[in-house]
Amino acid sequence: EFRRVLFRSLKSFNHKFIMKQMKKSIARQIAEFSDQLKYEDLPEEVINEVKRYMYDSVGCAYGGYHTKDLNIIRDIYKEMGGKGEATVLGFGDKLPAVNTTLINSLMVRALDFNDIYWKDDPSHPSDIIPAAWAVGELVNANMKDVIVAIVLAYEFEQRLCLFAKPGIRERKWHHATLTQFVSPVVAGKLLGLSVDEMVNAIGISGCHNHTIGCPTAGKLTMMKNTVDPMAVQSGVFAALMAKKGYSGTERVFEGKEGFMDAFIGWDAKTESMKPTDMEGRDGISSWAWDIEALVGGLGESYKIMECGMKAFPTEALTHTHLSCLLKAMISNDLEYSDIKEVKVTCFAQAYDILFDPTKYRPESRETADHSLPYCMAAAMVDKKITTESFSDEKLNDPRIFEVIDKIKGEPSQEFEKMFPAKQPSRVVVTTNDGRTFEEYLEYPKGDPREPMSMEDLENKFNSLAGDKFDATTKTQIKETIFNCEEMSARKFMESLNV
Repeated sequence: EFRRVLFRSLKSFNHKFIMKQMKKSIARQIAEFSDQLKYEDLPEEVINEVKRYMYDSVGCAYGGYHTKDLNIIRDIYKEMGGKGEATVLGFGDKLPAVNTTLINSLMVRALDFNDIYWKDDPSHPSDIIPAAWAVGELVNANMKDVIVAIVLAYEFEQRLCLFAKPGIRERKWHHATLTQFVSPVVAGKLLGLSVDEMVNAIGISGCHNHTIGCPTAGKLTMMKNTVDPMAVQSGVFAALMAKKGYSGTERVFEGKEGFMDAFIGWDAKTESMKPTDMEGRDGISSWAWDIEALVGGLGESYKIMECGMKAFPTEALTHTHLSCLLKAMISNDLEYSDIKEVKVTCFAQAYDILFDPTKYRPESRETADHSLPYCMAAAMVDKKITTESFSDEKLNDPRIFEVIDKIKGEPSQEFEKMFPAKQPSRVVVTTNDGRTFEEYLEYPKGDPREPMSMEDLENKFNSLAGDKFDATTKTQIKETIFNCEEMSARKFMESLNV
């Protein structure tokens, strides 16, 4: 009897606590923190980390400069024309800020080589950096304000990856669904929106940018890299709407038929948790939400310090596997022709994404860089993975298809329990003469626990920039990014033109 009474008391206390917290909407809590955050509040290591991610993102953009999808979008907007409010990175075109946001975001994203944060959900927070660049130019902000906006991008994008339990990816939705709530905050901060206006901006964007999971499932298309930049662009437009007085749904997260209600695990009538057993991508689990992860402890630390960078231009979950394979191949002086079988043990989520049957015969760059069999076959042939691994020529390299079917995957429930704290991989390479070589890793290069050094970043940037610049100019761009505080956003963006 005592235990029953105690349980009821705890349940009642928990409900009252949540209700007290929820009197102020989630969107308003986000808006208030964003409104108050100032450059002077940021620790030096956070400011430096923003610069590292800008440097990485600019390099990724230079690498994505030539891609067909990027140039289709750029051509459309050039034909449309409009007021020259912001700079298309590298090209130097002047176009409306909303349109420039999409072009630059896609340019950063095009090679799938930009940053990665993966907890309950994955995300690429640097997709949102171009919103800060474009709106910064629009209002002629200084780069200190742009840096603050970028901190907010990482803060709330990464917190949203901890919000849904399990993540919305498990519920068959794409992480662009999360970005729609963040990009209006970034744009709104630079537009100088009031708290009420920013609440409206979040509500406007959050009403219409929910993205289904198919862009990253099965046979992939150009939309794989485009849906998140589209959510970034939409947030900029939402912030501009709010600036003009447009209203949006304040309780877009917790209200009736809002995000949490629609995505299950929440009682909108009482605005309280309602864990519900549902079947997702990986089986039945209890769907719920973690409000504390989204808005608790804001300002105590900064999420950007927990984000990761990519050492390979491939889907994030391929990285530990590729590192294992390359170590086995290079350390033992193996050639692709020596290999009888490669057995990859991975956690279930990775297996579902990376070993889909369509991944064994990719017909596009978008499918190939999300195909572990293809990436490993290319690594076996060339003993490296670069952006050139996904060229049209390489996609038709017969050597890759000599070995791709030798790569076998198996999901591990033991490894699944280790994720997302770790991304374990076991790779066993068996040669034609019967030798076996086994490698095991728990996280890849670029993970916050194994961060990319400044030398690693420079090498990545210089490789991506290629022959667009000479060595002196590449160094000048680096120096500009790492000493940008006193620059205007306009001058900063002009300095990055090819």
